[in-house]
Amino acid sequence: MRICVPGAGAACGGGEQHRGDTIEDEPDLTESEKEEYAMRKRDMAWRVVASVVFAGILLASGGCKKTSGLQNHGFPEGSELNGWVRTGEIRTFAAAQLSDYIDGDAEKYLQAGVQSTSTADYKAKDQTQVVADIYTMSNAAGAKTIFDSEPAGAAKNAGVGDASRLYKQSLTFWKGQYLVRIVAYQEAPQLEQEMVELGKAIERKLSH
Repeated sequence: MRICVPGAGAACGGGEQHRGDTIEDEPDLTESEKEEYAMRKRDMAWRVVASVVFAGILLASGGCKKTSGLQNHGFPEGSELNGWVRTGEIRTFAAAQLSDYIDGDAEKYLQAGVQSTSTADYKAKDQTQVVADIYTMSNAAGAKTIFDSEPAGAAKNAGVGDASRLYKQSLTFWKGQYLVRIVAYQEAPQLEQEMVELGKAIERKLSH
């Protein structure tokens, strides 16, 4: 697999990148949904800035690097997916690089024992676009710690993984030593069901 980031351009040979897209406004949100929605917007905005900085570092050091191991085994593709297509490269950040990818919450992941974070973009048949993040922790307790530290609000149980939370534009679950987060860039009529299907495909991949 290649470690790439959005904004690296032709040097990384990646496909479509959508980090610059914003989530559309959601009307009539409860207070808990507003908090969760604001957290998603802040996280995505930070990723845009961090991606540009990190891409410059990669290019200065010779561009994208190849890596081996299991960092990409949780991302399904082809026949493993039902109505989804993975777009672009899978990008992986070691624990020491996590602050280059996410906002100031990196420290809590490090304290919980994160080993690496991988991210990939997906597009559904109806053109809905999402980003999927897989945080590989040192053990299941670490994944559960991060999951339990986040507010449940008005989330639904999606029936994915060991525990899950489904919102209008996001799905978070943990499975063993993995914490998985799927965030959509815009609303769609079947979005919740589509995210659940993608989540289950990732869960199956992680279980192999």
